[in-house]
Amino acid sequence: MNTNVPAQGVGLKAWLTSESPSSRTHAQMVQAYAGWQSLCANRLAFLGFMIIVALILVAIFAPLLATHDPAIQNLKTTLLPPLSEGHILGTDDSGRDIWSRIIYGSRITLLIVGLVAFTAPVFGLFVGTVSGYLGGWADTVLMRITDIFLAFPRLVLALAFVSALGAGIENAILAISLTAWPPYARIARAETLTIRNSDYIAAIQLQGAGRIRIILGHIWPMCMSSLIVRVTLDMAGIILTAAGLGFLGLGAQPPSPEWGAMISSGRQFINDHWWIATMPGLAIFIVSLGFNLLGDGLRDILDPKKAES
Repeated sequence: MNTNVPAQGVGLKAWLTSESPSSRTHAQMVQAYAGWQSLCANRLAFLGFMIIVALILVAIFAPLLATHDPAIQNLKTTLLPPLSEGHILGTDDSGRDIWSRIIYGSRITLLIVGLVAFTAPVFGLFVGTVSGYLGGWADTVLMRITDIFLAFPRLVLALAFVSALGAGIENAILAISLTAWPPYARIARAETLTIRNSDYIAAIQLQGAGRIRIILGHIWPMCMSSLIVRVTLDMAGIILTAAGLGFLGLGAQPPSPEWGAMISSGRQFINDHWWIATMPGLAIFIVSLGFNLLGDGLRDILDPKKAES
């Protein structure tokens, strides 16, 4: 009998709220559904979740939502204010539609967030778990390297890397990833130190499991909840760092509609034509707020101490 799906006569909701799961997959589904209910119950966290979902949908359907080509200039329609005919958020000094540029800029923001989220935490998790599990000289060397990276502000270090690698969106993403991994390594090391001497780890060692199997199969899953929360909370900082690089001309290059670069191009018109810099700034603010609200909610949902109380 397949225990991974609801049995006949058992409702889906009853199956997802069962107090006695019939399989490991069933238990995971029950836990995921409980987490989803907790997220929906937290209005601010759910608002953050909806903002992130909206960002993803906007990036996917950008060609349908945009009203103009974001790169085409039209000198006949320069510096139009918001709510002008055909330009809901106005135009910039080159006559480009700001709404369309913000819509397409969401793709660049999502690209940066996605690539950094799939590289920096994984590398930090590897460094932290290896350092915490092996200990000794490996722990000392890896943590001192981590301390060196943590000694510099993230934006300053990212500026140094981009200056060395050259301006461009690819180098900006690489620079942000190189500066974002140390906090994840610290968290993973702390989690590893608390569980490496646990009874179940000792039992796995007695069964003949090697170090790699123990780290990847048993320590990594225990660190995931803390890392997920940290990744979500760090996304706002990553977006701001990318925007800062774009503002300084070291991120995405013109005519790419990157939000930081849009703010930079509009700062000289801020007194008379405020919308050029304000609109992409509001986009950065809303997306950063969404990630922060979602991160706070996930911290409450995934907190093991709260779950035990």
